[in-house]
Amino acid sequence: MFTPDRAILFGHSRAIFSAHHRAIFFARHRAISFARYRAISFARYRAILATSLWLAMTTGASLAETPNLGKPIDEAAIAAWDISILPDGTGLPKGSGTPAQGAVIYAEKCVSCHGDNGKGGVAAALVSDQKIAGISASQKTIKNFWPYSTTIFDFIRRAMPFQMPRSLSDDEVYALTAYILAENKLIGAGDTMDAQTLPKVKMPNRDNFIIRFPDRI
Repeated sequence: MFTPDRAILFGHSRAIFSAHHRAIFFARHRAISFARYRAISFARYRAILATSLWLAMTTGASLAETPNLGKPIDEAAIAAWDISILPDGTGLPKGSGTPAQGAVIYAEKCVSCHGDNGKGGVAAALVSDQKIAGISASQKTIKNFWPYSTTIFDFIRRAMPFQMPRSLSDDEVYALTAYILAENKLIGAGDTMDAQTLPKVKMPNRDNFIIRFPDRI
């Protein structure tokens, strides 16, 4: 006979049985999932390893091969672009110029931008007695800010005239540098600027600049 007590016992047994089977099912599921994960991970690892080995074997060969474009550059071609001038004058070329010669060149190639006598026009003034009263760029001039006279030569040769940079001869650059220095009353009207005399011109603001790596000059 199926009594209430037996029903309770039977239900309890079913609950235990069901819980037992669920535990077995989930344990097997986790085991299968982990096995699949390991298999997939190992497959990915093998694929990555194979790709790495292939790249290692082919990279050396590809680096050894070139597209055979261009040609080796010679010293003369490098010299045409190696035009930096250091503060002490290292790199200054041969040639010379005077303020009088520079005045003629200035009137022909510079006045349209920088104005009469370098006082300024559509471009900045090159000649000024203005004192620095702030940190804005408009406060800075060649005379009150630039630390080295050789920088004037470097900038003119590299970037001027604006519409035709690198078109001036070295003598013209020396002459224009001499003209700007003379108009700023930093050299005499009869002085000649060249690779020896230009570095000796001390700019008013030189001592307010600190060379970060003096041993490299």
